[in-house]
Amino acid sequence: MSNSTQSKYSEAGVDIDKGNAFVEEIKDIVASTHQRGVLGGIGGFSSHIAIDTTKYKKPVIVNSTDGVGTKLAIAHMCNKHDTIGIDLVAMCVNDLIVGGANPLCFLDYFAVGKLDLEIAKDVVKGIAEGCQQARCSLVGGETAEMPGLYRDKDYDLAGFVTGIVDRDTIIDGSDIREGDKIIGLSSSGLHSNGYSLVRKICFTDHQLKVDDFIKELGCTLGEELLRPTKIYVQAVQNVLKHFSINGMVHNTGGGFIDNIPRILPKGCKAIINKGSWPVAPIFPFLQEKGAIPEEEMYRTFNMGIGLMAVVAESDANDICHHFKAVGEEAFVIGEIAHLEEDENATVTII
Repeated sequence: MSNSTQSKYSEAGVDIDKGNAFVEEIKDIVASTHQRGVLGGIGGFSSHIAIDTTKYKKPVIVNSTDGVGTKLAIAHMCNKHDTIGIDLVAMCVNDLIVGGANPLCFLDYFAVGKLDLEIAKDVVKGIAEGCQQARCSLVGGETAEMPGLYRDKDYDLAGFVTGIVDRDTIIDGSDIREGDKIIGLSSSGLHSNGYSLVRKICFTDHQLKVDDFIKELGCTLGEELLRPTKIYVQAVQNVLKHFSINGMVHNTGGGFIDNIPRILPKGCKAIINKGSWPVAPIFPFLQEKGAIPEEEMYRTFNMGIGLMAVVAESDANDICHHFKAVGEEAFVIGEIAHLEEDENATVTII
């Protein structure tokens, strides 16, 4: 391509040279995430992962994709972009792990109006940190400058994770039985859901600022809202080495009300006991400021529980202790019961 053509493209808002410089800047960051099986580096048209055929008798490939929604707006308001990538990875790998799969590799899509190398590098640093927490290799991605579609420094993120599980060890909820206990693992806060409502309450209705110190939260509003989503991969993998889990739920968009039914067999319902775990201050803060009904709170937010595991009653205490031994706050928060024919709700919060 001639320099004159490059110059015209640059005048239109797309800087190819800056994009190439960005790839060079992040090569070492990306390489730091690579686990065994990654073949080659970044910069090619695709990536390759070798599967350990001695580890899996009936390997099944599992895929998941997600984004972080309008939490991106908080990163811009705080001018802090080095943790939003952790959220991106977390939203994808937490969906993967609840089916019993182990994450293998991660791809990201970064769309921006005008590429800012420092912001972009910070985003990738966060993605790399998330991949290291999840023991997942960052093997590539796409960076797209789209002037006219996004304002200069605005950007959007999407993540894509591929994992693997042996067919005989897939966790799909079919083993859930009446009498099973529900273990909840604490969240780090809001994670990456409900931010359109959060932004309306905090910034439109109450005119708060991200650098306002909120006494109830013990930190600034921006610090609380940017708290990264917790990644549960290593904790779950550790427990699965020693115990059986009948079903798992990533408590994300839809909260308790919409997520738990996704794994319940026919004829079962879940009973969740309020007060069986500590609720982080951000949730009552938002409920009071926004005058949000309690049922909506449990459908919009995680309310302090980021992941749930349904286990046999006889194993519940031991599994809780094991989760605690690997650094998670774990609580028995409910149980599985019989769903009567005249009952419609499969989740009851009491």
